[in-house]
Amino acid sequence: MHDGKEKIYECHDHTFGPVYDPDCIVLILGSFPSVLSRKQNFYYGHPQNRFWKLLPEILNEPVPENIEEKKRLVLRHHIALWDVIESCEICGSSDSSIRNEKPVDIRMITGNCRIGRIFTNGGTAKKMYDRYLRDLTGMEAFCLPSTSPANAAWSLEKLKNEWNGELKKWL
Repeated sequence: MHDGKEKIYECHDHTFGPVYDPDCIVLILGSFPSVLSRKQNFYYGHPQNRFWKLLPEILNEPVPENIEEKKRLVLRHHIALWDVIESCEICGSSDSSIRNEKPVDIRMITGNCRIGRIFTNGGTAKKMYDRYLRDLTGMEAFCLPSTSPANAAWSLEKLKNEWNGELKKWL
């Protein structure tokens, strides 16, 4: 039975740049910004995304209140943030709907930092990284479970255990 709901794809460009400096040793890659992240012009903007609750807890830091505090937090710990996709067609925020994607030029970060480890925030980011960027970096990316609210099977505590175990090896 057809419910009459048709997926509406919209073309979007990534409108904000990566967060990094020359001292970064870890790169965390998402797939593509959600609708709310695109509105805020910064990473993990959906209030139910656990990224900005999880990372400060792992790093023993207070939860950042604004974008500048978020930038300072990751850079203080030598973490770079970016997404794998520069532009694509997408329905809302659904990673599974991404099509006609164009990857970022990851050499902007890998050519200007001392990245020793790349992590992806979820399976779509890992799949896209492997497809488009792995050959450019020559590095395997480690897939961490997504902090997205769509990944409801993973509690904050379970995410913390997994992320903490992997990130602490590099920070």
